[in-house]
Amino acid sequence: MKKLFHLLAETSTPDGNKLSLYEHDGQFHLKLNGRALMSTTATSSELILAELACEPARRVKQPSVLIGGLGFGYSLKRVVELMGPKASIHVAELLPEVVAWNRDYLRTVNGLLLDDTRVKTYVDDVFNVISAAPDASYDAILLDVDNGPIAMVQDGNSRLYDKSGFDRIKRVLRPGGRVAFWSASKDQPFEKRLAKAGFIVEVVGAKAYPQAKRCSHTIFIADLPATKARL
Repeated sequence: MKKLFHLLAETSTPDGNKLSLYEHDGQFHLKLNGRALMSTTATSSELILAELACEPARRVKQPSVLIGGLGFGYSLKRVVELMGPKASIHVAELLPEVVAWNRDYLRTVNGLLLDDTRVKTYVDDVFNVISAAPDASYDAILLDVDNGPIAMVQDGNSRLYDKSGFDRIKRVLRPGGRVAFWSASKDQPFEKRLAKAGFIVEVVGAKAYPQAKRCSHTIFIADLPATKARL
């Protein structure tokens, strides 16, 4: 007998889109207006995002990391594993329902990480969190927001991927810091915009799951040049 998708919870985004959480055969799926957005069956690129973003920060004694977009918490899980006991990890999630779903329905997935003493959760747009942060606050920033540079969930997310967003990110990164962007697709114009903004850019393909034959997702790595020695 074919197993059915069970609707667990629904909410609306500020733009009026319907976000739905489903369970199917022990796995969880997030859909936007009925279209697949993310799933616990395909998390490899989220782990790669965390690993690439945090690589330089692992050399810092007390690293500070910002994660934009909680999702199902897989990037948060990898950051917690990599950063050690003295890390400060901030998570910005726009929708309070997504945070609640992680604590309730996804507690056995990664929801317990929200109670880790190193983790502080902001129920807010990551753009606002970045804008309000003091200068040189973070060693690493991970942005897994929407579908990447091409907004799907929230039109306002596009401001993270233009000069206004880049200027704010550069202000809150420490010298030699890194921001990594998750994207559902390649985007050469976005890569060029990052380079024009003064970042050292690298583009890495990422598989959705380990057995995948191709890299369907893209990670944009953008390093802020180091202007002084870091401890």
